[in-house]
Amino acid sequence: MFPPPVAAPALPLRAELSALVRLALPLAIAQGGQALMGVVDTAVVGRAGALPLAGVGLGNALFMALAAFGMGVMHGLDPLISQALGAGDGLRARRLLWQGTWLALALAAALALPFALTPAALEPLGIGPDVAREAGRYLLWRLPGLPFFFLFFSGRAYLQSHGLARPMVVATVVANLLNVPADLLLVLGGAALPAVAGPLRTIPPLGAAGAAIATSLCAAAQAALIALAARAVPRPAGRLSRAPDGVALRAALAVGVPIGLHMGAEVGIFALVGFLAGRFGALPIAAHQLAISIASLTFTVAIGFGNAGSVRVGWAVGRRDRAAVRRAGLAAFGAGAALMTVSGLVFFLFPRALARAMTDDPVLVEAAVPLLRIAALFQLSDGVQGVGAGVLRGAGETRFTFAANMVGHWALGFPATVVLGFTMGLGVTGLWWGFVLGLTAVAASLFLRFLRVSAREIVPLAERVPLEAG
Repeated sequence: MFPPPVAAPALPLRAELSALVRLALPLAIAQGGQALMGVVDTAVVGRAGALPLAGVGLGNALFMALAAFGMGVMHGLDPLISQALGAGDGLRARRLLWQGTWLALALAAALALPFALTPAALEPLGIGPDVAREAGRYLLWRLPGLPFFFLFFSGRAYLQSHGLARPMVVATVVANLLNVPADLLLVLGGAALPAVAGPLRTIPPLGAAGAAIATSLCAAAQAALIALAARAVPRPAGRLSRAPDGVALRAALAVGVPIGLHMGAEVGIFALVGFLAGRFGALPIAAHQLAISIASLTFTVAIGFGNAGSVRVGWAVGRRDRAAVRRAGLAAFGAGAALMTVSGLVFFLFPRALARAMTDDPVLVEAAVPLLRIAALFQLSDGVQGVGAGVLRGAGETRFTFAANMVGHWALGFPATVVLGFTMGLGVTGLWWGFVLGLTAVAASLFLRFLRVSAREIVPLAERVPLEAG
């Protein structure tokens, strides 16, 4: 466990970078493990054919579009808890953990109806009936895992704000170990199992739905492990109420709703591009899903550094150390940019090798290669905007990130996507060039915003939004 953040001394930039990396690497590994489950899903479903893969691609895009707002709201706990610990108020941090639990359950209940109704809207919106059927089944079977999906973020915020990243790694490793056999069994069926497998051999191939069931099971396992780890953190002295607290929940919403809108804007543009790719047929959307799965895996490194930057910036804001805020943020930006530059070179030089790791279909490999080369160009921008969202979140600066995403992705990137993909006839490749423009605009705006915000003292969130009655 890291030293109590309230007692942490101000560090020079090199020492700050070292401390950041010690926290960020396990967080990045855990985040990468999350994405790895998606990669495994894609790889296993890819063996079942282009149609199930297209269903997973579209279904997962829709899941993320629907869940993104709730996921962002849960991220509002990050700065509230880290700043509380930076100020030395462990009891407030523990109360926020419990309010996050209630918030997660409320969000899952509120989103259940949109999840249930979305599959029926796919065919009327122009998705082919076969792809719509596979995507609909996938989405419906992700619904049971939704409460666990949100509960994970509550526990994660509490643990990472204590500098405890190992439980996330353990939970993610366990989930991946569960996901591989579950995917193989549920996606491809049990017919190939040996006789000792007994009733498991009678399980039919479920395709996209099987991948969704496996993912929901893994979400439940992760949430349980994270809850056990949070329970093991030493309890601070003082009276702790576990009941829902309207004042604290409103504070979490005040901070989290802009993050939810930001994530909805970001994930929504990727989901919309996935939807538009579906209009070009099963092969283009399968290529899109393959390439976006690989790109998402590298982006998790930036998210890990963004989360670590959020924690360290939050600690510094809580103890009102302006110089430490700036150092923590710049260290996170620098580390994230360096790592994503390396991944961009790998994407550009070895696109076929990356695609072949995902599928043995030569036609699908060739369709994915140009998309992976475009992904190489936006790796740096994607990394900078991922880190930027994290460090600004730690500072409690959540509204600007939403505005930046709306302008960058929707006012600039999306029109370019439509013009290049449809008007100019570039197809899915044109859609991806829109990503480049949108991500670059967002990355530049978030970096410049951090430089401006960190030039002055940041008022902690506890002084801006009420956390307790009275």
